[in-house]
Amino acid sequence: MSFRTSPRPPATPPSATDYTEDVSPGSGALPPRAWYAASDARSLSLNGRWDFRLSPTADAEDDSFAARGYEPGGWSGVEVPGHWVLQGHGSPIYTNHLYPFPVDPPRVPTENPTGDHLRRFDLPPDWPADGGTVLRFDGVESCARVWLNGTDLGTFQGSRLPHEFAVGHLLEPGGNVLAVRVHQWSAGSYLEDQDQWWLPGIFRDVTLLHRPPGSALDFFVHASYDHHEGLGTLRVDSDVDGRVLVPALDIDVEAGTPVTVPVLPWTAETPRLYDGELVTEGERVPLRVGFRTVELADGLIKVNGTAVLFKGVNRHEWHPEKGRALDPETMLADVLLMKRHNVNAVRTSHYPPHPAFLDLCDTYGLWVVDECDLETHGFTEQGWRDNPVDDPRWTPALLDRAARMVERDKNHPSVVLWSLGNEAGTGRGLTAMAEWIRGRDNSRLIHYEGDPDCRDTDVYSRMYADHAEVERIARHQDDGGPGRRRLPFILCEYGHAMGNGPGGIADYQRLFTSYDRLQGGFVWEWIDHGIRDERHGFAYGGDFGEELHDGNFVCDGLVFPDRTPSPGLVEYKKVIEPVRIEPVRIEGRDLPSPSGADRESGAGRGGTVRVTNGYDFADLSGLAFEWSYQVDGESVESGPLVVPALAPGQSAEVELPPPPLDPRGSEAQWTVRATLAGETAWGPRGHVVAWAQIAVTEPASPAFTPSARPAPGDGVITLGPGTFDARTGALLALGGVEVVGPRLDVWRAPTDNDNGAHWQTDARHGPLWRALGLHRMRHRLDAVEARDDSLTVRTRVAPAARDLGLRTRYRWTSDGTRLRLTVSVAPEGRWTLPLPRLGVRLGLPGSADRVTWLGGGPGEGYPDTMTACMNGRWESTVDAMQTPYVRPQENGARPGVRRAEIGGLRVEGDPAFWFTARRWTTEQLDAADHVTDLRPGGTVWVNLDHGQQGIGSQSCGPGALPQYQLWAAPAEFSFLFSEVRG
Repeated sequence: MSFRTSPRPPATPPSATDYTEDVSPGSGALPPRAWYAASDARSLSLNGRWDFRLSPTADAEDDSFAARGYEPGGWSGVEVPGHWVLQGHGSPIYTNHLYPFPVDPPRVPTENPTGDHLRRFDLPPDWPADGGTVLRFDGVESCARVWLNGTDLGTFQGSRLPHEFAVGHLLEPGGNVLAVRVHQWSAGSYLEDQDQWWLPGIFRDVTLLHRPPGSALDFFVHASYDHHEGLGTLRVDSDVDGRVLVPALDIDVEAGTPVTVPVLPWTAETPRLYDGELVTEGERVPLRVGFRTVELADGLIKVNGTAVLFKGVNRHEWHPEKGRALDPETMLADVLLMKRHNVNAVRTSHYPPHPAFLDLCDTYGLWVVDECDLETHGFTEQGWRDNPVDDPRWTPALLDRAARMVERDKNHPSVVLWSLGNEAGTGRGLTAMAEWIRGRDNSRLIHYEGDPDCRDTDVYSRMYADHAEVERIARHQDDGGPGRRRLPFILCEYGHAMGNGPGGIADYQRLFTSYDRLQGGFVWEWIDHGIRDERHGFAYGGDFGEELHDGNFVCDGLVFPDRTPSPGLVEYKKVIEPVRIEPVRIEGRDLPSPSGADRESGAGRGGTVRVTNGYDFADLSGLAFEWSYQVDGESVESGPLVVPALAPGQSAEVELPPPPLDPRGSEAQWTVRATLAGETAWGPRGHVVAWAQIAVTEPASPAFTPSARPAPGDGVITLGPGTFDARTGALLALGGVEVVGPRLDVWRAPTDNDNGAHWQTDARHGPLWRALGLHRMRHRLDAVEARDDSLTVRTRVAPAARDLGLRTRYRWTSDGTRLRLTVSVAPEGRWTLPLPRLGVRLGLPGSADRVTWLGGGPGEGYPDTMTACMNGRWESTVDAMQTPYVRPQENGARPGVRRAEIGGLRVEGDPAFWFTARRWTTEQLDAADHVTDLRPGGTVWVNLDHGQQGIGSQSCGPGALPQYQLWAAPAEFSFLFSEVRG
């Protein structure tokens, strides 16, 4: 039987014209169909070493290399899957949205790098000779023409989409020659202007598949779930007769016959799959059936009757050496990292991923927004004039891309939304895609961000809307018409994770959990696209001599290119953790109820905490809870905490045990953790899923009574253990510890989010900070006063060419063994920008290495990125405290530090401070383009900051929220310095 039609008529083999400028999808390929990894049918991988020749231009007339007897003398080789520009042939190009060629659709330059590929192969001795074999390409950028044994098979475009050719009648037992010509640019390139590297080549698998007589050319698994009755309905459509077997459900029916049985549903939290088979005359096709129903109900995206909250990421495919040619191990690493960091959803920006990735999402549990290989972003430069999406000549190509995505991926339960593409404007082609998808598959919803009227979509989607706008949308106060206001809202991109950041995601999450209409979002993006390079460490745009590029804008991920989690991913994990643990009553002190609800008192001496299940579907039976009690950052006792197996959304108040020690005179706290109770498919037993810390006693200011008096000497002044320069008042040494400084510091090496995106003109702090001269502050000495029990130094710190400044007073006192520095700052003039930081910088000998501190850790944190910083006692080396952002920038601050020890010096704060230590100055960090530019010097530079400007995500989004901004205002803060001996 037949249950579908191709979105376009069958194509004929091409002529020798320039097919690179053809707006049609190509010619000669078979209609798209479902992808599956294995069956009883035979397959032969053609991956491996191919002969390769690169030409600077495309010559459609010269196809002599495709002849069967051609000898590729002088050719080199490339690995397939792979990109030739990452294998020594030409160079990669990075642009965000500008086309790297003249915009003259559908024409492309004559200078069109063209890679000719040859692969010789023999068939296995037992390869069936019935002629039913297809040749499959899973991904080729940007277009290709294919020959087998000298016969022209056809052409295709659509880089991240599969294409198959019937080749059984052409195969020989031995000596087969597969020839593929790949062009870097084609008409299809106008549809693939995604924010990524342009990387030509055969970058996904090439496979020969035997399709025996009677095999299913295509099949469609329909598996819905009735959450009221707990029943699943399965129907498997096939284009040939067959039977559907699911042993675990006692299903044995003819293909096309619906059957309803009790099942456990599939969700991203509980990814229940039932193994089955489609048995036809020619083969047995494996089925992995997940029962679930996706619908738009009550104005919300619901799965199995429950509204879902997407805690997602945008994922480009990337490997720092192989580009988009990902191996199974790399794909699995992504999924495991996501699951272990509480991510529950992936938007496949901005193209369908390798099909094996979706198998992993089915298995381990991730919601997927599957996005079509479509973006025409560069047409914004001309006001969307000539945009292919609104040009009917291009509609067949758009429909082909939509169909190849849907047909390939339709049997994956993880795919809950189809996305029409990204930043492609609007038009007739987009509407045609949406109509075709709805006609083919009405079991999923349709997403597209670029249509503000939501004419073709089931969800209102935006990117980088600020917090205030998101809240207006949540309250249905947005400017859209009634149709849009009735739709659920998601941020398909937010929290731009470029360099240090993103900041403010905890504030977004509070909105998401406060308003039903807000169904979460997808952080941009998963991984930095740095290319491993000996000179640069990881290279980015411009490092390969590109004349047009967008610099390090390609490095904006939650993991570094080598998949090391960045502080941003650690922060995101904490922000989206699926269990909330909140204090209710500690040590007899009632605390405000997070929900505002009344509660009963009468808990034990330890107090009570409220545990809330934030999962959408799973209960808490898979988690174990434990408490620990810390005094001054050290755990003194721990034990299990009994928490009921709460259903989704349920809360319970749980009693803590009596504290093991009297906390008076110390800083004490509870830490409660939720961990995996047993090993799961994605994480080991004991893996921390969620945690909270609850203060029992607050840190006290260090006791200090001045007693020593300044004593003048030969060019120096001594005060207790401190030696000062008599002329400048600068500290020279504290006991046996040599010191440079400290003095006021307001500059930090701007983060990517400080600098802001080039199209943002309203609050680009980084460039404006430079315009104000904050990177070259000058220190004027006004007075050095040694009197009574103090040494006071008065200065004015100000930028050249400006009439504003900071009046600064350093007041030193001593109790005989310690030094206390009190810094008072008073701004002068009209400050129109926040300060980058406010504190002091000092230098220590380069031998300083080990660092211990009591405060936030173990990683870095800034005012709007420190949710994941846990209060404790931490140890590190100076080198390990650095965060190796691909483009060097401010990093490594530990927040809420009460005291720290480094290089024989102990520092105590009053109040707590941000602590940073590095082997290069801020100015050297600022001047570096890559981590390889940083060279350790003979001094360790330490910043003790009273305040830091927030981070925000203004590299492509809002800046730091007002509550995280550091404005110049009168301030006073103190540090207590002492020498640590032995």
